[in-house]
Amino acid sequence: MDELELIQKRMKAFEKHGNSLVGAKVYYRGDWDAYYFDIAGKQFGIMSPKPSKEALITLKNLPEKNEELREMYEDVIPGYYANKNHWNSIMLHTSELSDEEIQLFITVSYELVLKKFPLKERKRISELSTVSGENEDN
Repeated sequence: MDELELIQKRMKAFEKHGNSLVGAKVYYRGDWDAYYFDIAGKQFGIMSPKPSKEALITLKNLPEKNEELREMYEDVIPGYYANKNHWNSIMLHTSELSDEEIQLFITVSYELVLKKFPLKERKRISELSTVSGENEDN
């Protein structure tokens, strides 16, 4: 499998993971030319639209964790077109991080954004899993 095929495979896995989170959906936004990770209208991630050596995924994390990740991994950089304190971009060609580690970062980003919603909205979103048994978009 060549590098672009590997990146394409990762992109599909990350899109599938994002869609598996309760109330979340991942979709292509033409106005941004990117895949948008959405929960109730709020962004928890953004990913390049096509596999390339420059393709990346941008995710939220705690500022201190973002700094730590940037120091540990060459392929983790300050968030591209995002608040550099709260967002990191991960190059999708990286061999420094496994798919599972990046999927964990997707989940952390989702949880950080979800935490900012009012309690009533968080309850509504959590009830989506009990109504459908899984993400309603799958």
